[in-house]
Amino acid sequence: MASRLPLRVYYDLLSQPCRAVLIFLKCTGIPHVEKPVALRKGEQTSAEFTKLNPMQKVPVIVDNGFVLTESVAILKYLATKYDVPQFWYPADLHKRAKVDEYMAWQHANVRFHAAKVFILEVLMPHMSGQPVNKDKLDKALAELSITLDKLECMYLKNQPFLCGEEITLGDILAICELMQPLGANRDILKDRPKLVAWKDRVKTFVGKPFDEVHSFVFNLRDKAKL
Repeated sequence: MASRLPLRVYYDLLSQPCRAVLIFLKCTGIPHVEKPVALRKGEQTSAEFTKLNPMQKVPVIVDNGFVLTESVAILKYLATKYDVPQFWYPADLHKRAKVDEYMAWQHANVRFHAAKVFILEVLMPHMSGQPVNKDKLDKALAELSITLDKLECMYLKNQPFLCGEEITLGDILAICELMQPLGANRDILKDRPKLVAWKDRVKTFVGKPFDEVHSFVFNLRDKAKL
């Protein structure tokens, strides 16, 4: 019988979806080998990595020769294949559907708008050497505020987590997106006590891996304070 190869995960801590995958792996104890890919150095364009993902994006996992891209697909696969607590991705049809509903919505909403603020406030000034475009940033912040209203009213409502009484894949995807603007020392949740309380519940549940995967964001934040 051929020996089983360890699960490999290719990631960059700058990437919100990568952080979500890493949090899940660390929280569930799924054995894996971490393979950093420095996007800032263009390592995703190497011939070796392009063979794994022609889209030249992270995260990517390789599970005993099986290659999978896209964070939502990866998280669903891991939660389904490995022996992890069911609350992450419930077997119950209705509960799972609510997790799927959030993950289908978040990509063009929470992810899009939080990332746009980070791009305008951090990445574009760094790459161009030009100051932040205040008009564009103000518009992006207004759009993000509308999205946060929906996140609060449509998903969180009066329950402890986005998809119900227990933490799910949806929560770790969301929290990693909402931490991204902190790279510019912008806490987008500070004036939203309901979302702050939710964030604290997620952070408490995740524990040490939360700070581990957000170390890059915290370093950016500390530089922005100077």
